[in-house]
Amino acid sequence: MIKQFSQRILVLAIAMSIHFFYGQEKIPNSNLQTGFGQLNFLPVTMPNNEVNMNLSGVHYNVNLNNWSYLGLGFYGAIGGIRGGLFTLGINVGTQFNITKKLFIDSGIHFGGGGGASAPDGGGAFILPHINLGYDFKHFSLTTGYSYINFFDQGNISSHQINAGIQIPLSFDTSNFDHNNKKFRINELEASSWNKSSNRLSLMMHLNNLKVNKGSYEGQTIRLAGFELNSYFNNSLFFFLKADGAYHGIKAGYMDILLGAGYHLSMNRNNTNILAKFGVGAGGGGGVDTQGGVLIYPDLSIEQRVFDNIYLSLNKGYLMSPNSHFVTSSYGLGVKYYIDKDGIQSNGNSFTNGKFKGIETTIKQELYFKAQRDQGSGQNMQQISMQINFFLNKYFYAAGETSFANFGGAGAYAEGIVGLGVRSKPIFNSTTAVFTQFLGGAAGGGGISTGQGLIIKPSIGIDFKISEKLGLKGAVGYVGSRGGKLNTTFLNLGLSYRFSFLSMKK
Repeated sequence: MIKQFSQRILVLAIAMSIHFFYGQEKIPNSNLQTGFGQLNFLPVTMPNNEVNMNLSGVHYNVNLNNWSYLGLGFYGAIGGIRGGLFTLGINVGTQFNITKKLFIDSGIHFGGGGGASAPDGGGAFILPHINLGYDFKHFSLTTGYSYINFFDQGNISSHQINAGIQIPLSFDTSNFDHNNKKFRINELEASSWNKSSNRLSLMMHLNNLKVNKGSYEGQTIRLAGFELNSYFNNSLFFFLKADGAYHGIKAGYMDILLGAGYHLSMNRNNTNILAKFGVGAGGGGGVDTQGGVLIYPDLSIEQRVFDNIYLSLNKGYLMSPNSHFVTSSYGLGVKYYIDKDGIQSNGNSFTNGKFKGIETTIKQELYFKAQRDQGSGQNMQQISMQINFFLNKYFYAAGETSFANFGGAGAYAEGIVGLGVRSKPIFNSTTAVFTQFLGGAAGGGGISTGQGLIIKPSIGIDFKISEKLGLKGAVGYVGSRGGKLNTTFLNLGLSYRFSFLSMKK
């Protein structure tokens, strides 16, 4: 009897000790990362008396301090005759207030890209600007002088007035090292995370464009891509969608779309219906979209298959506003919903929260003797952006987009996804080894990718510079299905990493 009583006391003591140590783990602080999104427009003077090429940009910048920023941006043609020209680049800039509302914004954008048979050379370009802006509290308007130059054997050089709108977009972060730590809701109630949550969703999908009118009429273009939704409330959201062709036509087609939608939940939130309307740019791969503007009405239905994971079916249209190019679109996707940055929600009751790691890397990549459709292979370089979402402490899902900037292939671009794994850090937690396998759509610039499907495995080293910054390098192989591209590559890049709080029901 005494022996049994002693055993029970021992078990109870162990259980209480476990609870004590679990509960005593310090909850990571919430740190606000300020930043802003930007949409801008510039009319570019083209050579040989060609009509102006109108470019529209989509950017996101984080504030380094109260006067400087760093970020990434895309440009796409939306006017002229070069529909299908896209670029990716880095933004570096400063903002100084003249008065409480009036400010000066100056900086430079460096990137790569091209397309639509434009005289873009290797694709590398610079785009400095100096603008005057006015802060309307919830948004700012800017306008001023800019200059664009495709300097790597390109023939596009233009001075122009630009205009833009900036919208504050900030988010909460914690140290990347907290990735995969889990806490109960009652523990989080006494922390800095006790505030309203924000909802996001990320979808990887396969889409199809049945061409009803225009280039490739009667054929079906197979696309792969992603879609990011950010919610204003339980029903309204805005989205960013990007796709690239991997089958059905000559490689090189892609589109990038922005829009808004309405979300209707039913069946105890297990089934959703989403209505969306978007506008953006698209073209390439022999698809004539004229100036490049596309509109995108769409209706989709989603069904929960596991926790926050849904299977999505969509049906819609993608077309130019004047119906020069008209397609019927349909596709299948896998979507993951995230309630982040807080524990309070009107529509959900959470039980715990887990910190998830995010890593964004901007890198320069070298393909050795990249095989061409015509002529011998020669080295090609491209600027790349990769985003890793950590599924647990070591495994991650990855998405990458790249645009050529040196080597005479300015119209070449990639949009690929896959999985990777990162080792436990060594050498005083400063160094890790990673390997990943990516695949997806690629083409343009005379690079021989057949109809556009490539695979891209690699292995690399990650070195920690600071809490948020890292230096990454990798070597790998890229091969195409149906094309001659079959070569090795290496890259070097700078990564920005953090963790965020993701809530679970």
